[in-house]
Amino acid sequence: MQLSSQEISYYRDQLAEYESAMKALDMIEDAEGDLEDGATSIALVIGQTPDRVDWLDGWAKRCRVAICEENFRADLLDNYIETTVNYLLEKQICPSLLVTPVIIYVIKQGINEFCEPLSYQLNINN
Repeated sequence: MQLSSQEISYYRDQLAEYESAMKALDMIEDAEGDLEDGATSIALVIGQTPDRVDWLDGWAKRCRVAICEENFRADLLDNYIETTVNYLLEKQICPSLLVTPVIIYVIKQGINEFCEPLSYQLNINN
């Protein structure tokens, strides 16, 4: 998954007050916009050892319940991530440096597709 310099700039504008998000975006930019390479660098900095190709997807799935809350979906569909970043940072659901790449990963994958298994599971339980 590739981020253009315009996309990185767009996210910087939204997340200017979040130090960890800015550092994460710097690392993604250093990886020439490659989201997964940037996230791998972040993982190594925070002491994680990405041992699988789909480890970023694994982190996203750990955060799925929070990311897929109904009040965040409309923003994420509009590519507005500040509210969700702030929420995940406050709740400390995943390491602060990984919050931004995880949310961008989910947006790139497609928020509706990402949240579909959770929606399906919620419908079964009702």
